[in-house]
Amino acid sequence: MMLTTANFLFTQVGFIGLGNMGNPMAKNLLKHGYPVIATDVFPESCKELQELGAQILDNPAEVADKADRIITMLPSSPNVIDVYTGPNGILKKVKKGSLLIDSSTIDPAVSKEMASAAEKMGAVFMDAPVSGGVGAASSGKLTFMVGGAEAEFTAAQELLNCMGANVVYCGQVGTGQAAKICNNMLLAIGMIGTSETMNLGIRLGLDPKLLAKILNMSSGRCWSSDTYNPVPGVMEGVPSGNHYQGGFGTQLMAKDLGLAQNTATNTKTPVPLGSLAHQIYRMMCARGYASKDFSSVFQFLREEEGQ
Repeated sequence: MMLTTANFLFTQVGFIGLGNMGNPMAKNLLKHGYPVIATDVFPESCKELQELGAQILDNPAEVADKADRIITMLPSSPNVIDVYTGPNGILKKVKKGSLLIDSSTIDPAVSKEMASAAEKMGAVFMDAPVSGGVGAASSGKLTFMVGGAEAEFTAAQELLNCMGANVVYCGQVGTGQAAKICNNMLLAIGMIGTSETMNLGIRLGLDPKLLAKILNMSSGRCWSSDTYNPVPGVMEGVPSGNHYQGGFGTQLMAKDLGLAQNTATNTKTPVPLGSLAHQIYRMMCARGYASKDFSSVFQFLREEEGQ
């Protein structure tokens, strides 16, 4: 067993997409002894990783030519389609038996399409979106929700364990995305609810730190209230304490809520609060909040009231 693990450790891993999430994830692979071959559409995103010893190539096809295990971390469905099936895409030069793991959050239907295209080339595709944000990506404590053939899960888990604290098998291709979309819909609804509640309490004369403390020992407690409070000054080390910089952008939340809407429509599932959350985050994008953290909905609600 020791021997196979040692061999495994020195196999090259391809990494495509070195943004806010991809960059720290790739760094954690390097820390665990994996030689990383990476690429990104923005060459400046690659500099830091190159300094840490990663090999940087020009495009995804070149990465696929060199590595037979590749992780992709991209902003949206069109980016994933391009990186896998485009003119310089992974599938142009993918080796038979390659393991392709996509950690982007995209439509489950697109994951299934990519899996089918990969299968035709003799490769295996798995969807493995993440929860936990930039902080968890840096500390290697992400949660991965994995969809794909169960037989391949162990090989994927070996890599994902270097970047995450929880690696959960969800079922066939697309089920990882389904779990992620459901989680983020609840997260958005919870963040809006927490923001409304905190704002109401402040208007009623309550100290926000005291109100947060009471909520967090009561039945209203949720992740948005006790770990990621949206009110500036209530918690340290969260985006609300830093003018809503960093974290998980409003634009990305709007995108994920759009995915939830699509899947709800396709499955004829009523999601009234999910729909409302989608509209609120889209409105925020139109009002200049697109690049601020999604907890800035607290600021947006107060601005709506003219304060």
